[in-house]
Amino acid sequence: MSTRVVLPKWGMGIEEGTVTRWLKSVGEKVEKGEPLVEIETAKATQEVESPVSGILVELLLAEGETAAVNSEIAVID
Repeated sequence: MSTRVVLPKWGMGIEEGTVTRWLKSVGEKVEKGEPLVEIETAKATQEVESPVSGILVELLLAEGETAAVNSEIAVID
């Protein structure tokens, strides 16, 4: 079963974030709670953690790309 990783909303006024660095690559095993990616917002750079354990099968944003809060950014099987 696939799980979509979404860009969380960390605070009021945060509407988008930019991928600064993926910490995992497609095909790698990830554990629930493990950092997947660094996201830069207008206020800070933060890590998005994996919501589940599994294999990272797809990155939906490249480094340097920006997405709206609650957008899907990766897929874990």
